[in-house]
Amino acid sequence: MSGGHPNQFALLAQRRFAPFVAVQFLGAGNDNLFKFAFTVMATYELQLAWMPPSLAGLVIGAVFILPFVLFSATAGQLADKYDKALLARWVKSLEIAIMAAAGWGFVRADAVVLLACVFGMGLHSTLFGPVKYAYLPQHLDERELTGGNGLVEMGTFVAILLGNLAGGLLMAVPEAGARLVAVACLGVAMLGRLVAQAVPRSPAPQPDLAINWNPFSETWRNLRLSREDPVVFRSLLGISWMWAFGAVFLSQFPAFAKDVLHGDEQVASLLLVLFSVGVGIGALLCETLSRRHVEIGLVPLGAAGMSVFAVDLYFAAHALPASALMPVAAFVAQPAHWRVMADLVLLALAAGIYSVPMYALIQLRSPATHRARIIAANNILNALFMIASALGAGALLGAGLSIPGVFLVAGVVNALVAGAVFWFVPEYLLRCLALLHGRLLRRLRVAGLPPPADGAALLV
Repeated sequence: MSGGHPNQFALLAQRRFAPFVAVQFLGAGNDNLFKFAFTVMATYELQLAWMPPSLAGLVIGAVFILPFVLFSATAGQLADKYDKALLARWVKSLEIAIMAAAGWGFVRADAVVLLACVFGMGLHSTLFGPVKYAYLPQHLDERELTGGNGLVEMGTFVAILLGNLAGGLLMAVPEAGARLVAVACLGVAMLGRLVAQAVPRSPAPQPDLAINWNPFSETWRNLRLSREDPVVFRSLLGISWMWAFGAVFLSQFPAFAKDVLHGDEQVASLLLVLFSVGVGIGALLCETLSRRHVEIGLVPLGAAGMSVFAVDLYFAAHALPASALMPVAAFVAQPAHWRVMADLVLLALAAGIYSVPMYALIQLRSPATHRARIIAANNILNALFMIASALGAGALLGAGLSIPGVFLVAGVVNALVAGAVFWFVPEYLLRCLALLHGRLLRRLRVAGLPPPADGAALLV
């Protein structure tokens, strides 16, 4: 399977990987292009009493995430029962229909239609989520899994960044903005469907599975399945915490840029760029740091970096002097802001190093017949953790805490959560100690067969 390629980038030239990662990239980009353009329209043009500008982003985000809670369990069953390439084509065809309706909503400036399409795109992403992560172990071997996940993670964050930038720029075009967004969303959806045609067959692991259409009982069953392996279940919780942690920062970037850093809208975009680039670099580094194995010893290192740089971000930003709103060039020119930017990049880089091995571990250790349903359980937990994160951050801000103070709390709570995970699953810390010992103290270099990914080995 591996074909002897030197690193993960060689996968981008292979049919078993390239069309699939392109479909994922286009889907994530279109989600964010559409959502951000609608947010801009709701903020600056629609003037709705039932969705004021201050709540537009929150409402749109909540409607998008609702299908993950309601339909992830069903999506996991479908991905275990049917060929994943076939499912990808069905989902991309659904995206075309949703974006056609959204185009009509943009042209008519109809917020109800657009909100319905936000729900539809949330459903589209819900259906594709288990396909995305259950596809990789069917086509990549153990030595390719970390690199493949790193590319998917990097591509997702780059797509989020480009989608947000494109949505904002297109909607800002005088008079023609809504029509340009409508054409762009439909065009990206059609391109995604075309690329999905090249995704190779991925036979169903359990074609005789009887679908349980009750989302509540199936969700509970999926969570019970995931708990059969304690390491897998606690990895699900660890990934969900990472999404909750990241959501604290991403949701606060506009207000952080304006009220704390005294920057304009361009500075808020710069923060998003720095965060996305950091996650992408961290995700890509995982293959090199793990020497092309699923190495969960990287997880404690990533968790430590997330806490250290979140706490340092508080000290870098909490006492900046007040000033008039500055453009991005003036912001970057001030040395006081370099530490803030470095903290954001390094925090995001650590999050990338933290998450990729966990995803690879879940894919590797989950039974093939239940893998998509366990990933669906992960998506449900992600959604619930992100909702709890938004409520928690809102409560802290409502209690009078500053935005840097919220970041400080996130860093401290991350250290406590990571400590609890590593206490109950010491395998993470033991692998981390072995990794540091072999790389820094003994400079261990293995010739011939590599050490096993799990279990004991005697090295002489």
